[in-house]
Order: sequence, then C-alpha cells, then structure tokens
Amino acid sequence: MSVVLVLTWEFRIPGCRSLKHKRMTVRSLKDRVRHRFNVSIAETAFQDIHDRGEITVALVTSDGRLAESTADKVDRFVVEKGGCVITHSRRERV
Repeated sequence: MSVVLVLTWEFRIPGCRSLKHKRMTVRSLKDRVRHRFNVSIAETAFQDIHDRGEITVALVTSDGRLAESTADKVDRFVVEKGGCVITHSRRERV
C-alpha cells in the first residue's frame, strides 16, 4: 500500500522588493529540496505577489514510517534553511 504525504508552506520573504528576487529565492529553495530529498515540489500560490509565496511537496512511498521521517526532515529544512519566514504550514496524508 502506498503512502502519499503532501506538505504545504505559506511564507513571506523579508526585504524582497521584486518578483525577480522572489523567483530567484523560490527557485533556489525548490532546487535544494528536490535535490536533497528527491521529492516533487512546486510553487502553488501567490506567484504574482513579490513578498509572499507558497510551495507544496508531494512524497510517495510504501513505508509509512519512512514517509513521516522524510516529511519531518523536509519540514525542518524548509523552516531552517529556506530563507523565508513561514506564516502557515500544513501536512496531509492522502
């Protein structure tokens, strides 16, 4: 049986004054998360607001413990090394 976890973070980027800067910050975060954890990740909201963003990660595995452990690591990474201020997060098991 497969386990699917979806994690979403809404965030602010302090000091961001342009969409170009925001896109660079979001792209960097997405690339680092994808490379480090081998998960699917996308920017899912606020694309046209320069100081706000939302990213969503999807994780699929057959092991529930592995899914939860990986989700915890991804969450910690985004919060600590994302370069943004998390304003809201949610985790769903689908």
